[in-house]
Amino acid sequence: MQLYIQQKIFSWGDRFSIYDEDGQEQYSVEGEIFTLGRKLHLYDRRNIEVAYIEQQLFAFLPRYVIYRDETAVAEVLKEFMFFHPEYTVEGPGWHVQGDFFDHDYSVTDAGGHNVATVQKEWFTLGDAYCIDIAPDADPITALAVVLVIDACMDAQRN
Repeated sequence: MQLYIQQKIFSWGDRFSIYDEDGQEQYSVEGEIFTLGRKLHLYDRRNIEVAYIEQQLFAFLPRYVIYRDETAVAEVLKEFMFFHPEYTVEGPGWHVQGDFFDHDYSVTDAGGHNVATVQKEWFTLGDAYCIDIAPDADPITALAVVLVIDACMDAQRN
């Protein structure tokens, strides 16, 4: 399954639209403003919340928890590395590595099988990414992980 994330420019806070291969909006993301730490809400096309992402404060390195139906399903941790960042996704047991500055990275499971690959779309207004999600992977959790990494990279840029 391929999805495309497009950042909405000229908006307050984090706002994204997520489209399928046919250009139909499947999900939207809205970030809360004026909060301590980042808080993102992922909605389906019927505007029902399917995931909630919350940054954990008072952590040495970035740490985010992904909730579905008010239950924590994953925790994304940035690993301490000197030359290039890596992320661990506790819960599903995923690992994320690649070139995060160019938004070209992959998410793999514990067996090394590809869960998702992310590539930046160039020459667009605002940030845009193409996400190729494996057929047997959970697309909502995979999307949430990509949103966490985008939040980490945005915090690092600012």
